[in-house]
Amino acid sequence: MNAAKKQRIVVVGAGIAGSLITAGLAGRDDIELTCLERVSPLDHAEAGTGLNIGPNAMKCLKLHLPASAEAIIANSLPWQSWQVSLTDGRVLMDLDLATVADNAGIRIRWAELYALLREPIREHVRFSAELTQCGRADGSPFVVWRDRASGTESRIEDIDLLIAGDGRYSQIREFVLGGPETPHFLGVCLYRVLFPAGPDCPIDDYAQWFNGSNRLLAFRVPGDFIYCAGSFPIPPGSGIAEDMKQPAFLGELYRPASGTPSPQAGYLIEAVQRHAERIHWARLQEGSVAYGREPGILLVGDSAHPMVPTLGQGATQACEDACVVVDEIRAALAEGRPVATVSERVEARRADRVRFVVDFSREATDTMLAGADPVAGTIRKTEPAFRQKLAQLYRDIPLPASSRVGEPA
Repeated sequence: MNAAKKQRIVVVGAGIAGSLITAGLAGRDDIELTCLERVSPLDHAEAGTGLNIGPNAMKCLKLHLPASAEAIIANSLPWQSWQVSLTDGRVLMDLDLATVADNAGIRIRWAELYALLREPIREHVRFSAELTQCGRADGSPFVVWRDRASGTESRIEDIDLLIAGDGRYSQIREFVLGGPETPHFLGVCLYRVLFPAGPDCPIDDYAQWFNGSNRLLAFRVPGDFIYCAGSFPIPPGSGIAEDMKQPAFLGELYRPASGTPSPQAGYLIEAVQRHAERIHWARLQEGSVAYGREPGILLVGDSAHPMVPTLGQGATQACEDACVVVDEIRAALAEGRPVATVSERVEARRADRVRFVVDFSREATDTMLAGADPVAGTIRKTEPAFRQKLAQLYRDIPLPASSRVGEPA
């Protein structure tokens, strides 16, 4: 490697992982850093709902990227509890996260989080830059991207490290895997909607309500909005029929046998019906875990580990990914190593942890599957075995490379 040549790092996607990685590397004079993002700076059309980020992500960010952690915490609400009830009001679980975590998680709107993460890195991001091709030329990765405003195409060659943070349908992921991957569908429809809380709203921190295996999940986010995610079983691999998207159908899913829902469930049922035309629809699915199978190419976030969102770990693991990637790149630069070696090292550090998270998230989806008993399933979540896994999830974060002296490289 020519010591005088700056190593070229290209991040595709200014989502959570991509933005945090770019922020963690911004300002260095020993690399050439570019981030490509397909939307414009003000385009949040794909971020119209909310999310919760787990305690493990916030603990990890505080350790690795403290400035980012501080900004996120200052602009969010804390996630401190997890309550599960039936829609008739019977409480099945009321978990204080402090019993299984070292700190709180957060609740925030996607649009607000994107704006927060992207503002400090604007000079490193080429917005409206849509990836059209990726591959290798003379052994090094390259990308071709199109300016969505002008239509002109540009090519970046001789990339030392190409980082794919462009989601579960990533073109770079397809290149690494040798083609598109058939996802595993769990047989659950998941929909999401964000709406103003309104007066006398009874929703606050993270909570769920079940009627059979039909579930409502909701919590308040900054700006006095409510994020609601509803779900119900569908045949595995089937689509979501149009009649399932109608207000009357949605209302009946959650109405308890008694006919009278609790104040919280009743509020959500009415809100879901009223805002039905604004709902985002999806199906629960997951794919394989893949980070650094190609030298000099690294997958992160949903590109690396498409998982079900049952435990709120999609965005959370993207944060953990970003911390480890920045840590490994900083270490490589300090040691004079090619940053191309980072992909293999990140794979070694992250794969087992993420497979645990993917499997645990699938396990926690049991009460949402067809024929599930939410009472028995939730009671199991109050028992020591599940709580121990939650503690492992929330507390066992990746440490900086400098604190792992003596461990295998």
